[in-house]
Amino acid sequence: MRDFAERLIAHETNGNKSFDVKLPAAFLVFEKLRPQLANLMGSTGFRALLTRSLALASAEVPWLRAVHVKSDGTLEGLEKFEAQIDLDYFFEGRVVLLAALLGLLVAFIGEKLTVQLVRGVWPKLYLNDLDFSKGAKNEKTK
Repeated sequence: MRDFAERLIAHETNGNKSFDVKLPAAFLVFEKLRPQLANLMGSTGFRALLTRSLALASAEVPWLRAVHVKSDGTLEGLEKFEAQIDLDYFFEGRVVLLAALLGLLVAFIGEKLTVQLVRGVWPKLYLNDLDFSKGAKNEKTK
């Protein structure tokens, strides 16, 4: 899932890891996925999915514990980390959170529908070589 998440983020940001990227905009992938997922599972379902993803990711990346999902499904609390944490650590949190979200999606709706949903948002993103069968072998060990 990390490879999948990193690929999505790199595609969306064109690999930009500079401080010129505003922190809320650095989570643009979630904002672009939100309408697709809310259409699929409703806004309440999307909030629940993102909230669970955040809980899973915050176990690995502690600064994410200060981030919350607002009632409209957007993430709140990112802006306070602009000057407080290392940029690489911030971007790691983004990858871990997106990987958790994608992992839950694959578990709930399957690989094909998850990839189809992502392709609906990013049609030019190459995903044919993703291998979900590796499962936990692709995940970072704690």
